[in-house]
Amino acid sequence: MSDTMAMPDQSTARGLLVTLVETPSVSGEEKACTEQLVTFFENHDREVWTDEVGNVHAPADDGVLLTSHIDTVPGTVPVRVAETENGNRALWGRGSVDAKGSLVAMAVAAVQTGASFLGVVGEETDSRGARHAVDTRDAPDAVINGEPSGWDAITLGYRGIVTATYTLATDTTHTAGPDSNAIQEVIDWYTHIEHGLTELASDTETFECVTGKPVAIDGSPSDDGMTVETTIEVEFRLPPGESVTTLQQRIESMTDSGSIEWTDGIEPVMESPRTPVARAFRVAIRDAGGDPDLLRKTGTSDMNVFAKSWDCPMVTYGPGDSTLDHTPNEHLVLSELDRAVDVLTAATEQLLASNEPTEQTETEP
Repeated sequence: MSDTMAMPDQSTARGLLVTLVETPSVSGEEKACTEQLVTFFENHDREVWTDEVGNVHAPADDGVLLTSHIDTVPGTVPVRVAETENGNRALWGRGSVDAKGSLVAMAVAAVQTGASFLGVVGEETDSRGARHAVDTRDAPDAVINGEPSGWDAITLGYRGIVTATYTLATDTTHTAGPDSNAIQEVIDWYTHIEHGLTELASDTETFECVTGKPVAIDGSPSDDGMTVETTIEVEFRLPPGESVTTLQQRIESMTDSGSIEWTDGIEPVMESPRTPVARAFRVAIRDAGGDPDLLRKTGTSDMNVFAKSWDCPMVTYGPGDSTLDHTPNEHLVLSELDRAVDVLTAATEQLLASNEPTEQTETEP
């Protein structure tokens, strides 16, 4: 960076956040938002390029890789800056919490510290950006993944995910008769699976359980009226200690008829609180006046993908209340962004100072 190039400050970070939230980036349509992110790095004299799937790379010191996702779920939340009920200035808009607040914090901290940066696409669907990254770049020394944890907490664990599409066909029966059709039997199948998982879970907290959630169902008579075919799509979440393969085998063992097709699953992850990355955050949060909290999330993130392929310490961190993810009330308190940038920068500087510089040599293809 040139001597005359100004470091991004609080105003710059807030302005970048507003710009990115105002730029829609539903999964698969991230290009316009990606271009804004590239411009930010170019304006701060950083090497930056995009790869063939749309990820944004700003390589530098690979002692720490700061990464978050560019895409959002669908849905329109009118963009506005206003006060919350508690009198805090906040930005409303789709992606403000999940995860453009984290994305901005990572980008600003990367410029301030000289750490490597990676903005990935497709996290909300198939994690194609993260999957591409682990296949095409070397592992860094440490990863800080960006998702909302609150400025004074880090996330160490996520459950994994795998999706089943179950299909069943039956002969057509009279709706007034006693025989069940495929629609009923598919519903019964899911109820049976859910009951079996609940029995295994007993009183265990959600993070430590396998859980299922139907996300789509479609069933109707065939065009010739002779059969009824029904398909249900179910997402299963699995905790550390459970693998995608063993869960698939368990579900199949509880299935007597019909057919199941599986997606490529994502394994669960649980990081130690004693790694250098976790320790750096505890110190940085305490120095900022906070009492650090260690979280385990019931969902899934790109950290799961990174942890499976890269043997390095990592945590997930970012501003915002994750209960607002994907909701019509999604908003980020701007002072939380400010504090998160400060904590993230301090933790990253501590990690980089403790290691010999690891220059990332990846180049634009």
